[in-house]
Amino acid sequence: MSMTFSGQVALVTGAGAGIGRATALAFAAQGLKVVVADLDVAGGEHTVGLIQAAGGQALFVPCNVTREQDVQQLMARTVEAYGRLDYAFNNAGIEIEQGRLADGSEAEFDAIMGVNVKGVWLCMKHQLPLMLAQGGGAIVNTASVAGLGAAPKMSIYSASKHAVIGLTKSAAIEYAKKLIRVNAVCPAVIDTDMFRRAYEADPRKAEYAAAMHPVGRVGKVEEVAAAVLYLCSDGAAFTTGQALAIDGGATAI
Repeated sequence: MSMTFSGQVALVTGAGAGIGRATALAFAAQGLKVVVADLDVAGGEHTVGLIQAAGGQALFVPCNVTREQDVQQLMARTVEAYGRLDYAFNNAGIEIEQGRLADGSEAEFDAIMGVNVKGVWLCMKHQLPLMLAQGGGAIVNTASVAGLGAAPKMSIYSASKHAVIGLTKSAAIEYAKKLIRVNAVCPAVIDTDMFRRAYEADPRKAEYAAAMHPVGRVGKVEEVAAAVLYLCSDGAAFTTGQALAIDGGATAI
């Protein structure tokens, strides 16, 4: 399987921490030039610093993915700095609500849908023309196992991730003959800052989260990053329109 990326360019949104940071570092370790995008300036700059300290090339661009002007500027800066865009990991997302559907608020709904759905749509809208112009590319979107089935007490988040999978599959078919592949990763519970905020205050919840997965633990950010790199690689040249569960066996039950 070919995992040769040297000299190419990758863009990662939500790269200031967690899965995004791990994936940006993984791309850089393969020799790619990486554009790091995030609303968190300190986090994004720290990711760039880690890449540069390891001898890689990276650029930080602050971006609110819910604003089209920001996304347009992000793509313009990418091309200005590196001349092209080969791979995009649309990972920026907002964390789950924790309550029954009837208890949700309109503000909560708008915030989750704005980042998780509109943000992915805007990024793909402006990434695809760049890839079309250069003759191909690969896009990976962050969905969730919550987008593969029911997710009680997180219905808005679940709906947003179902929508990401719908965007992914539709774009994959529209651009399949243009040599642009579009896939999604669907992590279960991953050890990130978001996970710690949700679970570490109550050790019982953390234990329950680990037990949700047949392997008996939560996932690691590096395991999601490895899947993203695979989906971008030539080894996945015949893979498009897929929603890959990275879940320790949870959806196999």
